[in-house]
Amino acid sequence: MRIVRHHEFGAPSVLQLEEADTPTPGPGQVLIRAEAVGVNFAECQRRQGIPVGGPATLPGSPGGDVAGVVEQLGEGVDQVKVGDRVVTGVAADGYAEYVVTQADWLFAVPEGIDPGQATSLPIPGQTAYHVITTAAKLQPGETVLITAAAGGIGHLLVQMAKALGAGRIIAAARGAQKLAFAASLGADVTVDYGEDGWDEKVRAATDGRGVDVALETVGGDILTKSVNLTAQFGRTVVYGAAGGELPAIEVGDIFDNRIVMGFSMWGVIGSKPDAMAQGARELLEMVTSGKVRPVVHAELPLKDAAAAHELMESRSQLGRVVLVP
Repeated sequence: MRIVRHHEFGAPSVLQLEEADTPTPGPGQVLIRAEAVGVNFAECQRRQGIPVGGPATLPGSPGGDVAGVVEQLGEGVDQVKVGDRVVTGVAADGYAEYVVTQADWLFAVPEGIDPGQATSLPIPGQTAYHVITTAAKLQPGETVLITAAAGGIGHLLVQMAKALGAGRIIAAARGAQKLAFAASLGADVTVDYGEDGWDEKVRAATDGRGVDVALETVGGDILTKSVNLTAQFGRTVVYGAAGGELPAIEVGDIFDNRIVMGFSMWGVIGSKPDAMAQGARELLEMVTSGKVRPVVHAELPLKDAAAAHELMESRSQLGRVVLVP
């Protein structure tokens, strides 16, 4: 089978298409013939040697969200059958024609959802769900600020906020195209954080009060300003730092009854199986009901994995970037 690997850390060009043996599922595992592989920004960082969400090792083969068809069952597997359409997240060896994963990590792909859209369900979908519910505990009527609102996770958060009854959704992104995209998904207010004074526009949109919840994944000055934009007893949930910098939060920044929380999806996966199961159920309900609709920005062939990483690092995508084996 074909698989994408890298034998050094560096630019997207280190990703190479290679031949490898098709893996065999062990007890409790299944073999999936991949139809689409979702590209996550964390894999771009690990390709550079940054250990985000797991170790960055060599030789490396990026993980991702894989949608496809069950081809073979390992011993003891009775949750699915050969031929089922499923999607799962894998930590490594995900950019490939076939992947092996644990049977109890699978989502059934809902009717009406194509493989590319389905790749939004495991890691991006569960991350968005737990960021906004488990961590931020968004309540109906609350005002929420979502940064990177046009990205693979951000565009899901905008829709989830609407589905959960947010009073006002403020989407922050860079550029008119991304702002229009966020508005089309349900954002009430859009601001360009590439412009000076963007935080004052957010404050003005809340009549000077600030937001109840800020969901932040850019880092740097965007994070600092997001914290300062929260109202009394407001919550900032930090679930990434795509800009590469996590600034120190001063005690004075949160002493006015503000909460700042760091969120790791990998921690939830490893320690809260019941929360994962609940998230899967509620996420699937949102998708099947049409309240949340994953958007695919681009589908590229597996051989163009480097181009997919370049697209991710350009921050120009609207929604999901997908590889097709």
